[in-house]
Amino acid sequence: MITIASLIVFLAFYTLYYTSKRAVLSYDLGFEKWMKNNPKPTKIIGLLLLGTAYLMWLFTQSLGCGTLMFFIQLMTIGSLIIILTPLKKVNSKALLALLILIALLEFYYN
Repeated sequence: MITIASLIVFLAFYTLYYTSKRAVLSYDLGFEKWMKNNPKPTKIIGLLLLGTAYLMWLFTQSLGCGTLMFFIQLMTIGSLIIILTPLKKVNSKALLALLILIALLEFYYN
């Protein structure tokens, strides 16, 4: 559940990052072009994803711990996206491998 919430936080921040006018954007995938051309629906989707991730953190943790972990995760993922996306270090294959590794570790230690 925590891995899914982490993935949703990443997707939410990534969609909100692509609506920025200051960001250096690369259009490697088709949905990235769509996000840049349609900023209003993209912002709504990003905010809904953030709300969903926050509710998932509240469901798995208590109010205080879930809120703290959500904001720590949001700051960490957000800063990594802002730093690594212009360098083109964020690609789908590496993210998929990282997600699978984290999910396996979560299921193993749970």
